[in-house]
Amino acid sequence: MHTYDNDIIAWANEQAHLLRSGRFDCLDIVHLAEEIEDVGKSEQRELAHRMAVLLTHLLKWHYQPERRGASWECTIREQRRALTLRLKRTPSLKAMLRDPDWWEEIWADTIAAASVETGLGQFPKHCPWSVNDIFNDEWWPE
Repeated sequence: MHTYDNDIIAWANEQAHLLRSGRFDCLDIVHLAEEIEDVGKSEQRELAHRMAVLLTHLLKWHYQPERRGASWECTIREQRRALTLRLKRTPSLKAMLRDPDWWEEIWADTIAAASVETGLGQFPKHCPWSVNDIFNDEWWPE
C-alpha cells in the first residue's frame, strides 16, 4: 500500500482503484478529504491569478497607451476568455466576484504587479472598473 507522503501519484491511483472497487474501508479518508478541499482551493487560486493578470494588463493599457501592442491585447483577450470559461465550468466561483475582501486582495496584487511592470506608482486605491466592463470583450480602458 502506498502512502500519501511517499508517493502522492501512486497513492492517488490506489485510492481511485479502491473507490471504484467499492473497498471503502481501505480508503485514506483524512487525506482524501484534504485533496478534495484542495481542488476547490486550486480553482480559487486560478481565478485570482487570472484576474490579477487581466487587471494588471488593463492598468498598463490605460496608463501606458504609447506602449499598447498586440501582446497586451492578446493577454487581455486570453484572460477574459479563460476567466469566463472558468466561471462557466465552476459557477460557485462567481460568489468571489461579489466579495469585497477578495477584490481588495486581487487589487493589491494587481497594483504590486503593475508598479513593477510599468515603473509607475500612482494607481487607484480600488478597482475603478465594473465586473461587466472587465469581462466585456468590447471594452478597453482609455
